[in-house]
Amino acid sequence: MIAIDRGKRTAHTFTAAAVQSRTPLHTTHPVIGQVWRSQTRQARLATFLKAITVHPLDDGRLVGQLLARSRTSDVVDAHLVATAARLGQDILTGDPHHLLRLTAALGATAPVVHSWP
Repeated sequence: MIAIDRGKRTAHTFTAAAVQSRTPLHTTHPVIGQVWRSQTRQARLATFLKAITVHPLDDGRLVGQLLARSRTSDVVDAHLVATAARLGQDILTGDPHHLLRLTAALGATAPVVHSWP
């Protein structure tokens, strides 16, 4: 989402391809909380968010259990991983290293984490 917010060509190309192929895109409200600062300054991001599914943080106990199993503490990352696992979706991120301990804790049900260029 940071690349979209910054107007990066690769992000535009990716989202256009997802729309054309009707690939659903998802994120979570906590992730938005990490990147959102101002409606007036983030028009591209606001437009993008209207086109994707945003999931609420409504599974706090599962997230807490995942944090305990992974011995990590980032609720936002854990919620993203838990949501992706529940949906059977992969994760695309610019910083995959933070998610690897979380996905390892899920074992076979873990989503695949892809690194953004």
